[in-house]
Amino acid sequence: MIDYRKRRPQGGNDGSRLLPLLFGGIFFIIIIGIFSNSSLFSGSESSPVMDSADYMTTAVAEDTTALPWDYRVVEGTVGDLIGSDMTVLPDNDLLPNDNNYATGDKVWTLQYMAAHMITNSNGRNDVTLTGWKPIKSFKSEAAAKADLDKLKIQLNSEVDLVGVYKTELDGKQRQFAVLTLPSGNQIKQPIDEQRYESLKDAKKVNVILEEVHDFANYDMAYAKFRGWAS
Repeated sequence: MIDYRKRRPQGGNDGSRLLPLLFGGIFFIIIIGIFSNSSLFSGSESSPVMDSADYMTTAVAEDTTALPWDYRVVEGTVGDLIGSDMTVLPDNDLLPNDNNYATGDKVWTLQYMAAHMITNSNGRNDVTLTGWKPIKSFKSEAAAKADLDKLKIQLNSEVDLVGVYKTELDGKQRQFAVLTLPSGNQIKQPIDEQRYESLKDAKKVNVILEEVHDFANYDMAYAKFRGWAS
């Protein structure tokens, strides 16, 4: 028997394969067009591209470090008891009631102040101090000061002397010394004529420093200039 059904052309399978490839190519071109117009590849009003100067200014301005700045001991009175915590008057500071105080008891609190140091685009440090915050309570002033003495330490040290210089204004001269502290910060101190003469050729100088340690990370400390050592 003769089969009168038409046979498919031999190339029919190749055409069916080309259609997915054709649609895939068109889709790929559309995607490339979308991305090429997006802010990811080019600047736009919603997401401007920074030039190198803007980027450096922003990066340096955001380079901020919190440093331990100071501690003090303050006398207070226990106020309200709130669960396992207590308030300390007169400022109503909230602290853990670790020593089982009662309302009206006298306490001494160790308080701290931190400094946020921002290095600006000119390489200068801008310092912003926080308010005083209590961190620990004590039953006696002596116990509080014992902890304070461990966090603030005065010592004699030899530091690098950057140099000395003079300025003149309205016929009056002033002398200054620039020192590099162990923390890496440079400070300027006014000096008299006699010290200026003695430091003109010096590279090192003996000073009194106060090391202020971080209560949560004792190895982190900030050194402050506290005077000239003899």
